[in-house]
Amino acid sequence: MDYASPEGDTASVALVRIPARGESQGPLLFNPGGPGGAGLLGTMAAYFGLSESPITERFDLVGFDPRGVGATQPAVDCWDPETETLGDEVFESLGTIVPPLTEEETRALADRCIDGSGGAQALENVGTRTTANDMDVLREVLGEEQIAFLGQSYGTRLGTIYAEQFPDRVRAMVLDGAFDPTLSYQERLLTSYRDFQAAFEAMAASCTMQPDCPLGSDPAGTTAAFQDLLQPLAEEPIPAGEAEVDFALAWGGVVTGLYSPASWPTVIDGLRGVQRGDGTLLLELATALDGSSPDGVGSNQSEALMAINCADEPRLTSDELVQLRDAAFEVAPFADPGTDRAEGARDHCADFPGEGGELGTPHGVDIEGLVPTVVVSITGDPTTPHANGIALAETLGSTLVTVEGEGHTVVALGTNPCVDEIASRYLIEGVLPEGDPTCPSS
Repeated sequence: MDYASPEGDTASVALVRIPARGESQGPLLFNPGGPGGAGLLGTMAAYFGLSESPITERFDLVGFDPRGVGATQPAVDCWDPETETLGDEVFESLGTIVPPLTEEETRALADRCIDGSGGAQALENVGTRTTANDMDVLREVLGEEQIAFLGQSYGTRLGTIYAEQFPDRVRAMVLDGAFDPTLSYQERLLTSYRDFQAAFEAMAASCTMQPDCPLGSDPAGTTAAFQDLLQPLAEEPIPAGEAEVDFALAWGGVVTGLYSPASWPTVIDGLRGVQRGDGTLLLELATALDGSSPDGVGSNQSEALMAINCADEPRLTSDELVQLRDAAFEVAPFADPGTDRAEGARDHCADFPGEGGELGTPHGVDIEGLVPTVVVSITGDPTTPHANGIALAETLGSTLVTVEGEGHTVVALGTNPCVDEIASRYLIEGVLPEGDPTCPSS
């Protein structure tokens, strides 16, 4: 349970190993993102995305649910459907600035998490550094002196921490959709908000070309139109079947759809639904992000994300949280719920066990003995911006593969032959591309 007390309580980690389609040259560990993402399901999805790839021809694909996630035990369980709305869950799953919380509410939240997640010690040990230690136990269980690793989104952070802690045990590493290891928690959130605003504006501009766009016909006025449409939901939610959609849920649905231009038409239809007083479509989008059903059942990703961040990130004071809200809504006005920014300015991790901040910033700097690695980054990625990929590649001394276009992560999709060829040759043959190549969008 706690690597500082190896004779104490234990935890179990759920994993899946999918045999190579041909002659295997060993396991490839995979993390699909998060934090809080279920590695078992993510690995199955990646296998089908790579079904024609040399990667799955030559590697056993090994995925695992990280500490506190999915089928790993104990799993994080904090949510009380009797006292919380699904909007709270969605805000947590997006890693956003949470809705207002009182001291009484943060204490009750911590108590629920402790009671439902195996106790205070289990909750203290769900951070990324603990999961990196779990990965090294998995390496030993697999009988490997070194591991090959493919990490996406949050998986790039996990891979960076593993490389920092066990540099001589990395055979090869591809990091896709990078977390910038030099940014503070606040800086990372502000970067993400800024890029989601840019993605929103691109989506909204496409909407204005339609005669019945719910955001109007002037691209310059779409953010104001969006605020007029969604901000009233903060005080007066609208129905969505048997559920209700407030600002948090509606905004969460929009943000989920911003990850890929293919989802923009669904976002626009969802906003038309809000005009009619029906939040059903945006509810479906919002809950799809963490694998939950619209009633909140089916995934603990939101709670696991919250718990992992509470272990990894420093706790914010009320003043720091107000400043963060001010800065976030300045760079991303479409995210502003229109409520008092000082109300309930309390870190939702305030009463969690431990002190937080165990990840450390910066991390992954000046690692000695690490093999050459590969970072893949999409120019129009709204949640892990291209600047993050540049920073991670510089920090690790990696080859940077730039992918032109929109979207978030690309390696395991089987949709980009250029990226797939680079990743395959590197993982299988150890051959790096010349320079820092750029791949077209498809």
